[in-house]
Amino acid sequence: MEEYSTLIQTIALTMGVAWASGINLYGTLLALGIMSNTGYVDLPVDLQVVGDPLVIAAVALMYGVEFFADKVPGIDTGWDTLHTFVRIPAGALLAAAAIGDVTPAAEIAAAIVGGSLAAGTHFTKAGSRVLINTSPEPVSNWAASITEDIAVFAGLWAAIAHPYAFVGLLIVFILLMIWLMPKLWRGVIRVLQFFITLYSGKPDNASDKNLPVRK
Repeated sequence: MEEYSTLIQTIALTMGVAWASGINLYGTLLALGIMSNTGYVDLPVDLQVVGDPLVIAAVALMYGVEFFADKVPGIDTGWDTLHTFVRIPAGALLAAAAIGDVTPAAEIAAAIVGGSLAAGTHFTKAGSRVLINTSPEPVSNWAASITEDIAVFAGLWAAIAHPYAFVGLLIVFILLMIWLMPKLWRGVIRVLQFFITLYSGKPDNASDKNLPVRK
């Protein structure tokens, strides 16, 4: 029973850091570093580097930059686009480090699954932001950004303090993400088509020609 409990804890932490990295990498690293230094959690050896003061200072700086960039319409989408090349590989590396002292094959498997999960959460966030940015008011954008930040910190806490509950919620999240991704993709394509038509000067015969655009 103890081995089973340890396995669930490992899975929760491994998938938790990957899931959170796809939403806010710097918030994830900052939370892990603070929890490690305060003794709230004993991280695997390969992950303990996040508790180094230099690492914490660096990620705190970047978290501050992202905190404001993520709340400015348009800039948040550009930020997400750039971080496609950061969050996904970082999620894979963190998952491999979080799995602990195991075989190389297990680390590679954790990196593959973790990177895929980070990619899923990243593209879900980025796609939803593109659609939210079509709204003419900024409140929905701010609310989405703050909700994401809270979800990252609360999710990591749950992964450590309540691993069984976190794994259950993560399964639900993955199922919802699979259902939502095609809809987000179609919405993003419509938005891109609208802007291409708008700036090309060609008549727009699409049904979404009146799509509201944030000013």
